[in-house]
Amino acid sequence: MGRHGAVTFKGNPLTLVGDEVKVGSAAPEFDLTCYGAGGMEHIKKADLLGKPAIISVVPSLDTPVCQVQTKTFNKRLAALGDKVTALTVSLDLPFAMNRFCGAEDIKGMKNGSDYMDRAFGTNWGVLIDELKILARAVFVLDAKGVVHYAQVVKEVAEEPNYDAAIAALEKLA
Repeated sequence: MGRHGAVTFKGNPLTLVGDEVKVGSAAPEFDLTCYGAGGMEHIKKADLLGKPAIISVVPSLDTPVCQVQTKTFNKRLAALGDKVTALTVSLDLPFAMNRFCGAEDIKGMKNGSDYMDRAFGTNWGVLIDELKILARAVFVLDAKGVVHYAQVVKEVAEEPNYDAAIAALEKLA
């Protein structure tokens, strides 16, 4: 398990675990858990293939910036409808993610929890070693699962570059 780069949280430097995901590379595998109509379900990389996808990674949906990020992407992606897949990933439990998305009327984004083994965080290079939560990040994949856009937000308390991420996604849609 490698380490790469650093992010800060309120100015304090923190270490990222795993290898950095680079534009042009194949998206790493993942197996996330979500709470759906059939109870506990899984979302895997294969489920995103076939159309462009955006993956919005947040530390926790119980924090204000993560809520803004999720609501902003949900609203701005509505125009693309089912031409794209949108996924929010965090270490929140699936039940909490489901509750937040229901309460905030988040219908355009699926949600997946990495709570089982933090493998998404490690495979995608966004697990913060010291806090054992995910860094704020956004990835855009094409229909074959190749990464076209990757941003790990350097200051965890700040929002991502929505315009750049959406522009990358729109080019693929």
